[in-house]
Amino acid sequence: MESTYFPITDWSEEDRPREKLMMKGKEALSNAELMAILIGSGSRNESAVALSKRILSSTDNLNSLGKMSISQLMNFKGIGEAKAIAIIAALELGRRRRSEDASEYVKKVTSSKMVFDMMQPIIGELSHEEFWVIFLNNSNKIISKAQLSKGGITGTIVDVRLVFRLALENRAIGLILCHNHPSGSLVPSEADKQITNKIKLAGESLDVKVLDHLIITETKYYSFVDEGIF
Repeated sequence: MESTYFPITDWSEEDRPREKLMMKGKEALSNAELMAILIGSGSRNESAVALSKRILSSTDNLNSLGKMSISQLMNFKGIGEAKAIAIIAALELGRRRRSEDASEYVKKVTSSKMVFDMMQPIIGELSHEEFWVIFLNNSNKIISKAQLSKGGITGTIVDVRLVFRLALENRAIGLILCHNHPSGSLVPSEADKQITNKIKLAGESLDVKVLDHLIITETKYYSFVDEGIF
C-alpha cells in the first residue's frame, strides 16, 4: 500500500520546521528539519524534510555530507544547483565556526588534544594532504599558524627554510607541526619521521624548538610526543 504524501504546508504549525524553530528553538530540530529549512521545498511527491532525510541517510555523518560536491548533491532527485549550493555553503559556515571557536579557545597550548581541536576543522576533512605549522611564544601561546604545503593524497613537500623564515618573522620560540592523512591512517610514514627530524635538527641551531608533530584525520589524531617518538 502506497504511503500518502502530505506537504509541509498541511502539517500542524508546531511541526513545520520554520515555525518549530521559532517556537521551540534551533536545538529542538533534527538535522533533517534544519536542512529542510535550507532547501526550502521538496518535490511534488516528497516533502523537504523527507528529501533531507533521504540525503542524510545516504551519508555516514554531516562531515561526509560536507565533502560532497555540487554535482554529487544534484544526483538526489529534488536537489537542483541552487539547493546544492545552499547546503554546501551552510556546512562550510559550520566548519569555519568550529575553527574559529577552537582558535578562540586555545589561549595557551597545554596538550595535543587542544591542537587537534583547533586544526581538525581546518585539515581533518580534506581529500588532499596539507602541512601546517603553529608558531608559539615562550609561554606556549599561539602567535600564528601557516599552511606550508598543499599536495595530493600521496603527500606534500615541505620547505624547511620557509618554516624557519616564518618562525623568525614571528619571533617564535616553539613550533608544532601538523598534517593530515586523508586515508584515515594514523601511522606515521618514514617520510613523516624524516621531515620531523629534519625540522627538529634545523631548529636546534636557531633555538626554535619543535614541540610536537600531529597527524590529523577526520575523528582522531596521532601525537609524536604522546607516542614517545620525540
